[in-house]
Amino acid sequence: MINIENGLVLHGQELEPIKSNILIEDNLILEISPNASGGKKIDAEGCIVSPSFINSHVHLGDSVAKDVGDGAPIEKLVKPPHGLKHQILTQTSPQTMVKSMKSSINDMLSTGTTSFLDFREGDLHGLELLKKATDDIPINALPLGRHKSFLDPNVELSQVEKACHEIIKPSQGIGLSGFGEISDKVARLITHICHDEGKISAIHVAEYEKVQKESLERTGATEVERAIEAGFNLLIHLTSPLDSDLKLVADNDIPVVSCPRSNGALSVGIPPIKKMWDMGIKLLLGTDNLMFNSPNMFREMEYALKVTRGLSKEYFSPKEILKMATVNPGQVFKLNSGCLEEGRRADVMVTQQLSMDPVLSIINRTEPGNIKALISGGIIFSGKNNVS
Repeated sequence: MINIENGLVLHGQELEPIKSNILIEDNLILEISPNASGGKKIDAEGCIVSPSFINSHVHLGDSVAKDVGDGAPIEKLVKPPHGLKHQILTQTSPQTMVKSMKSSINDMLSTGTTSFLDFREGDLHGLELLKKATDDIPINALPLGRHKSFLDPNVELSQVEKACHEIIKPSQGIGLSGFGEISDKVARLITHICHDEGKISAIHVAEYEKVQKESLERTGATEVERAIEAGFNLLIHLTSPLDSDLKLVADNDIPVVSCPRSNGALSVGIPPIKKMWDMGIKLLLGTDNLMFNSPNMFREMEYALKVTRGLSKEYFSPKEILKMATVNPGQVFKLNSGCLEEGRRADVMVTQQLSMDPVLSIINRTEPGNIKALISGGIIFSGKNNVS
């Protein structure tokens, strides 16, 4: 049993600040109350107690290619199967891959992330490598797999169906690069299987204007229209919506993962976060490709908040940005985490309060050294010296 005492708790799905204790037992939050007592104590006086982060989009395998190819066009860097990153992945030994992924996972933990949704290249072998990388680390990895057969323009649908079932069994679903690499009939089959199995079907869409225009010229529909028609239940990026794209996404209640630092690094634009939020679209936040970014959600949140205000020239609440990294993905991925409520999984972060506003303290000012304790599923693996 663990008792986090005297902290300013960001409570519930609206992250309301309350002065309280949190009692944790058997990996779950047992009680949130000023009177909660017992167990090993973490003194959170002068600290904010918040949900730890959920990184909703990362390509962890690309940890072996950090800062490679800076300035090259996006399609030359990441477009499968011959992009620079795919060449590097093919040439990298499994041992090196696992070692680099472990290093990035530790970076996540040091910056408050205890769950992440990973787009896994490498077929079943790629999923096995992620399992090796996370086996001895207390972090919640949520892999989305893919298979090379999905890219074959002449593939038999029976082969796609077989590969899809193989991939989704040890994963959370399928994560696809984009419509530039797969056919609409393959996409529809994949989403149908994922839906039947209760799994996630995700795809990169509208990451930049060029792919949207090419989609329109080739098919008469935007990438977003094609994704909705195919039945995907999670969209990545949506940096360059066209025509009625956003209304379609809102009307179909499809969540979107924004990755603004990645979009900035690749010079492809700024996601219209406020406009999507105004339309009622459920928004999540991810750090995307390890080639371009650290998996640091503090950095992602601060950048997201400020470029959103700059793009919209209007106020945007920092609480909504923090929800994109906690509450919203908890809901979308059906995790028993992402907010601090009794009965929830004990994924909790305790940070020094560095300003008068607790949410902005986290987004604008918190660094790894300000994390006093980080708890994942009730296990303290950071800040152990603060346990008595």
